[in-house]
Formats: sequence, C-alpha cells, structure tokens
Amino acid sequence: MRIPDPTAASVFGLPLWLVVAVGAVALFGAFQVYYWVGRRLGEALYRSRMGRRIGRERIERVENVVRRWGALAVYGCFWVPGLRHTLPWVAGALRVNYRWYVVASALGCLTWVPVASFGLYSLLWAWLSLAARSPALAAAVVAVAALAVALLVRRRRRRGGNGDAPAAPEAVRSCRDA
Repeated sequence: MRIPDPTAASVFGLPLWLVVAVGAVALFGAFQVYYWVGRRLGEALYRSRMGRRIGRERIERVENVVRRWGALAVYGCFWVPGLRHTLPWVAGALRVNYRWYVVASALGCLTWVPVASFGLYSLLWAWLSLAARSPALAAAVVAVAALAVALLVRRRRRRGGNGDAPAAPEAVRSCRDA
C-alpha cells in the first residue's frame, strides 16, 4: 500500500493547507461579526429571530458560561457543537473584553480549524478508500451513520429539543441583570 504525500492533498485543485488557512480566516471574521452584532443587539438578542429560535433559556445558559469563564469560554466554544455559533453573540451582548475575545477567537480558529479540516479530510478519504475496496461495506457505514444521526435527532426532539432540564430560576441571569 502506497502512503500518499501529505503535501499533495488538495480540495478543488487548491492545496489543503491553503483551504484550511482561508477557512480559519473566514471563521475568525465570522466570529468578529457575531461579537459586534451581539454587542449591538444587547437585550434585543432575545427578541431577534435567531434569539427566538434558540430560546431564551438556552441563551441564558450560554450567558452563565460566559460569565463564569469569560474569554476562555470563547476558546472552548470551538470544541463544543452548538456553542460555536451562539456563544460569540452572547459574548458581545455581555460586552466581554474585546481584546481578550480577539485573542481567544484567534487561538480557537488556529487550533480548531486545522483539526476539524484534516480530520474531516482524513475521514472522507478513508471512506472513499473503503468504497473502492468494498462498496457494500461503505454503504453499510453510511447507513449506520445515518441511523445514528436519526436516533440522536429523535431523542433530542422527545426531550424537547435541548436535552437538558432548565436551570433553577435563581441560577439564571440575563443581560438585564448584568
């Protein structure tokens, strides 16, 4: 079996490292937009379409994480699905120190994007390699993954969408209370 040259990896004809670098810069830019929109919206975040979709209770739980961990929560949110694109809005609404926010979001982009990109790239090529050797087994892997996702979605819907019990009222504070 031949080991592929890692520097020859490409996506759409571009070197993989360039795609990862562009992805990191784009995500960093998105995080800055999220922060400033959250800062501008403040309490109106709850009444926005996104806020209503996420739900006040969930936003308040994210607020508690930001209050407790500050900029470290911004870095950590990269590694937690669901927080990655909600926590920056809340950080802006809570007016987290922007200098620390920039540092934390830059470090998050520099660490999460390569790991996620190379991991997904490796997963895709492993599956394509499997499909080339055994199409039936590759189809079974896709079927099992689809079943797992369907069961997870079904389970979350049965629990009311968030899977967690609501926090006690005294433990939850909103932007108004800050």
